[in-house]
Amino acid sequence: MCTLSEFCQFQDIQAVQDFLFQQTSKEDVKRKDTEHLSWEEDWGSWDDSELTQQPFSQAAMVCVREEENLVDGGNIIKTQSEFWLQDCILSLSPTNNLLVIAYEERAVFLQPKWKPNEKGKEELKYTIAWSGFLNVEEREYVSSVLCIPLASQKRSSTGHPDWTCIVVGFTSGYVRFYTETGVLLLSQLLNEGPVLKLKCRTYDVPRHAGIAEQHEEVSILYPSALVTIDGFSLYQSLRACRNQVAKATAVGTEAIQPPPLAYKKWGLQDMEGIMDHISVGIITPCPFDQMKVASVLGGYNATIKSSSPAMAQYVTVGTGPFTSFFYALEWSSQPLLSHVALAVASKLTSAFLTAASGWLGWKGRQVADPQQKQKPKMEPATALPVRFGLPDSRRCGESITLSPCNTLAAITDEFGRVTILDLQRGLAVRMWKGYRDAQVGWIQVTEESGDSDSHGSLQPSEPRHCRVAQFLVIYAPRRGILEVWSTQQGPRVAAFNVGKNCRLLYAGYRILGLNNVTCQGWLPHTYQCCLVEPSSCKMRTINVPFHLSLSDKKSEQTKELHLLKRIRSLLKVEDFSLEANGKELQQLLLDIKHPLFKKQGIEHVLNSNYLPVPFLLTILNVLLDTLHAPDTPCIDENLLLYCQSQKVLLTLYTTLTQLDTTAKKQEMDLATLLGLEEDGLNAILSVLETYHQILINTNSTTEPLQVTANPPPVSLLLGCLGYDKNGMRVRKVDELQALKLGHLFFWRGLCGDVSVPETCSALETSRCDPEQLAGLLLLIWLSREKDILENPSMTCQLFHFLSLLSRMQGFESKDQDPQAVLPFWEQLRGGCQQSHAVGAVYLAAQAGCVAAQSLANSHTTTLEEENAVDPWEAVSLDGEQWNLLLRQAKDILQLNTLFLCCTSKPCHSETSTTTSIKELLEGGRGSIADCVARWAMHLWLPPAMLQISKDGNENGDEVKDSIQQEFEHITAPLKMVLMSFPFSLEPDMLHSHCSWANVVQWNKDPEETRFIERAVDHLARICNPHIQHGVSAMMWNTFLVERLSATTLLIDKVCKAPKDRLCRRDLGMGDKAATVFLSCCCELLQILLEADINRDEAEIPTLEVEDAWAGAEGPTSIPELALDQHGVHYPLVQHHYVLCRLLHATLAFGLRVRPLSLFDAKGKYAFFKDFSTLPLLPSGEMDPELVSLRQQFLLRLVSAVVAAIASGTPSITSVSTDQKLPGPWPERAIELALHLQVNEDFLKQQYAVELYNAGHDLLAEEASRAVSDHGGLASQLLLVAGQRLCYALLHIQTKDGMELLARLPPTLCTWLKAMDPSLLHLKDVPLRVTVRLVRHVVQFLPERDGQYHLALQLLDAVQILAK
Repeated sequence: MCTLSEFCQFQDIQAVQDFLFQQTSKEDVKRKDTEHLSWEEDWGSWDDSELTQQPFSQAAMVCVREEENLVDGGNIIKTQSEFWLQDCILSLSPTNNLLVIAYEERAVFLQPKWKPNEKGKEELKYTIAWSGFLNVEEREYVSSVLCIPLASQKRSSTGHPDWTCIVVGFTSGYVRFYTETGVLLLSQLLNEGPVLKLKCRTYDVPRHAGIAEQHEEVSILYPSALVTIDGFSLYQSLRACRNQVAKATAVGTEAIQPPPLAYKKWGLQDMEGIMDHISVGIITPCPFDQMKVASVLGGYNATIKSSSPAMAQYVTVGTGPFTSFFYALEWSSQPLLSHVALAVASKLTSAFLTAASGWLGWKGRQVADPQQKQKPKMEPATALPVRFGLPDSRRCGESITLSPCNTLAAITDEFGRVTILDLQRGLAVRMWKGYRDAQVGWIQVTEESGDSDSHGSLQPSEPRHCRVAQFLVIYAPRRGILEVWSTQQGPRVAAFNVGKNCRLLYAGYRILGLNNVTCQGWLPHTYQCCLVEPSSCKMRTINVPFHLSLSDKKSEQTKELHLLKRIRSLLKVEDFSLEANGKELQQLLLDIKHPLFKKQGIEHVLNSNYLPVPFLLTILNVLLDTLHAPDTPCIDENLLLYCQSQKVLLTLYTTLTQLDTTAKKQEMDLATLLGLEEDGLNAILSVLETYHQILINTNSTTEPLQVTANPPPVSLLLGCLGYDKNGMRVRKVDELQALKLGHLFFWRGLCGDVSVPETCSALETSRCDPEQLAGLLLLIWLSREKDILENPSMTCQLFHFLSLLSRMQGFESKDQDPQAVLPFWEQLRGGCQQSHAVGAVYLAAQAGCVAAQSLANSHTTTLEEENAVDPWEAVSLDGEQWNLLLRQAKDILQLNTLFLCCTSKPCHSETSTTTSIKELLEGGRGSIADCVARWAMHLWLPPAMLQISKDGNENGDEVKDSIQQEFEHITAPLKMVLMSFPFSLEPDMLHSHCSWANVVQWNKDPEETRFIERAVDHLARICNPHIQHGVSAMMWNTFLVERLSATTLLIDKVCKAPKDRLCRRDLGMGDKAATVFLSCCCELLQILLEADINRDEAEIPTLEVEDAWAGAEGPTSIPELALDQHGVHYPLVQHHYVLCRLLHATLAFGLRVRPLSLFDAKGKYAFFKDFSTLPLLPSGEMDPELVSLRQQFLLRLVSAVVAAIASGTPSITSVSTDQKLPGPWPERAIELALHLQVNEDFLKQQYAVELYNAGHDLLAEEASRAVSDHGGLASQLLLVAGQRLCYALLHIQTKDGMELLARLPPTLCTWLKAMDPSLLHLKDVPLRVTVRLVRHVVQFLPERDGQYHLALQLLDAVQILAK
């Protein structure tokens, strides 16, 4: 039905009227006020003296104010104040984002915004965005307005409007373009005389190939000329002007000349007066029309071109003739290029800059006085004669409106007639009379499949094969009526009583700037016809359904639709009663004759939630009786089947909701069902209880359906189930609806509230599909896991349901092979494998196993009676599949119990989720170990915890008590899982996956170095050298080698340990993380070297899997991939190990070195090659200069190690035996010396001297034992002892020291004075420690050495001083 719906309101329309029609006094009319008020001022402060009345030319016929103003008491008073909107010029943007109301020189821009109403609800209301004066010259008034939305060029908003341009025509002939905020963009004077009308045509996708593609344009009508501006040129110019205005307003930059406007000017001839026009667009006449026109114009000898010319058609209305048709050939006029002028309007003033020669800049030029500036040069118009028209000497056309399909036009005249004009034939095809001052518009409606309602908008993206209907909207203001007519021969389809002061707005265009590409996507809704009601402050739009174009008042289809509408409205009555409205509803359904509409009416009745089921059954029985009546002319089979199916469903709903809850239930013990002893049953219940408690504590699952005592509405059953000749079928519904349906069918039977056989009997009577019912049963079973675990005896009811469903009519199994896999059971097993509710899955597997075996036994017994098989054949393939599923469910139950365990220690991320049987089977043979590895990583489980054996903890010394207490809740479930998966969770398999999971996590965030450290820890715990070798090689090639290469290049570039910023930029991690990374690389290469040595003596392991999980298919496990890795070249790995140690030392101690400079050309080339290749490596004697560089680096390393020891110990003179301060770096330095061909004894000697120099005498004594060259060491230690004694005698200068110094031999005294104690790192060393040092020197020096006697003298002096 056609409706007039409200879509927006005016927030304050009185303020708009007050601004546009300001009251002035009679005295002020005589004065000329040239100053304009500021927009910032309040409207209430407008002075009466600001309004001026100026006469202007009669040529601007549409702009001349009617003589309705009378002088009374010195004031000008409007005689018809309520009809003020009729005198205004209005324009509404098609996208409803801007409304312009103009009167004389004033204008108000309104924009819709969401505002709260009195009740607090948000409503769309028009609010004033800008108001002010638009005239630039004196005696200049607004004559026409257009609001044109411009398309956005952003990818995210393709096809949407970016902003709206307001095009205003003035009586002075100027056409100006404004933004939504009143900023002037362009001003053009294209012809002399006032602007009569502005029209716009935007791009639209042709409905079929026979229609020419129309271009966008804006047409401007003058009294004697028609100017058309190319849409693309205007679009580019407006965008450029808007951007330039924004830049100039912000920073004041110089203006850049935008592209000029391309337009055509046609001089319309042979018409006395023109009032309005339309631009139809490009048309291509058919050959017959081409020959007809040529014959009329050229006569008998006219020549006909082979191709039809493309012409632009223009139609005008006015006088002499009444209607004129103009045709302009495409090549008849070249486009003119107009220079545009830019203006910036501020809040206080409006500066207008123009020049005939081109674009004016922002700075450096003075604006000419408006009185002195000259009008730009006018381009001559191309003469365009009228081809033909409709002559009517007395009639004057007032307006013409083009239809959306460009084939019809509606004309209004001064005699009150509305005429429909066929533009292709040039004929008036229809006329209405009695519509004086009428306003018209068009509505084009596209047929929508499945829905007859339309909103009166045609979107370009809609399918073009749909039918299109056009309706003419006529508003008669003098009668106060709005009518909607079907065009040409159609009737009036709707009429509305509206006010006499309204305005009908029809745009006739959409968004400027679209093309055939941007029109294909979704476009915003555009309004075609809108009615402005100033009295109620509302904006309304007309909604016309498509079917109104197909019927008249006597059509049966219209009657049927009216009955459907009555049914819908009757069902919406709040106080609906069966006594008052039931009979009427039933009669309405009987009155509908068409089967399609009758079915729609039945659907509306059945979908109502408040009608009782008995009443619905009564209606269906009456309808079925009517369909079976003898006088029924033709029975629609589909309607009959639909009514019968709905009756069956309603009967099923009634039976299920009215089952006897007091009937005797079948009772069966769970132990009897499963065939288990009491101990076996208690073991199963214990595992389920443990899982249930953990499930409750973790709150890992949420129930998708809340169980209520009331049954669901009958509309659920009718919406979810469909009925055909084969029986009832469940439609494709979402999971929630399927759960509600399963709850209605089975939940009360599972809980033991109703009888299971009665439920299955009702379902079988309705011819339900057993497989679909079994799917619903399993779905509701798996969704109620917590309720089932609280009462495991519900498994018996599940068994009864499965047994009865497998024997239901429609379950075809008797004719099949007993050894075949039945789809019924296969579906249930598939559902169990996909579910994460493993507790419910385990119980369902128990019930399914027993039910399948029972069915197989019954079939076997039947066949034995028929002597078809031997008695000993009683095993079915389905039974074996159920037994396999049962074992898998038991394993997955223990695995998920472990995954749901939690500890007090927070995890680095969210707790790992549970898994399902299907996920493990599709994850490959390593999926179980991978799941456990990720769970252990999430909990940050120590690697030693994963080596708990079946008999207990074999690594008790390694697992500390604190760790056991922290993971006390995990120990028992972990032990059970390791016992359940002896092959899949074998230590090497588990550590391989744990190592890989940790290194993958580290690769995601290299700053988290604890993951790579844990990965190396797991890698070191792999026992088999083949697996350890392969995993190490995979980790190196996948994650480490590229980062190590980047680290090497970075350190070699900066010649030192890089800063944190450089490390983060080039390596993706900080300097501390890079140090740990290099340390882990060294450890991994050490593991790889050891594994490469040991793999020759070890056997290749055989990776096995449990029988229940032998069918797993998917990705290859990490150990299997490791065994496929190629062998490594041991010297090449060792070469990389040396590099990693050098880099690690550089970052750890901040040394300055270029690591690649310590290697020759062969060594550099061999770096970062694949370990399985055999590149050339350094061999033989090295260059002495290279060895010298290496020795200098190692000496700096030793000094840095000793300095680190000194900074970390406050006192080294204590006699502590468990001293671990040096750490591994001294040994690493010696190891590097061996690989770099540096004299390691010299390095050991330097290390011992540095320790003595730093005061670490105990560590130095231990290090000196490893030195081979005792003489050289003694010479250097003698200098250290002399420096210490020099400091004690000469710098401390005690009394005893001075006396001793006087008694010393001259040679020793001179030698001590030559010592420099400042070279000592620790000067204040006890003399008793120095005595031990000198004694070691005496022991190391041979007696024939020249320094031996000096050492003895020094020993005597130190001993004396120490006493």
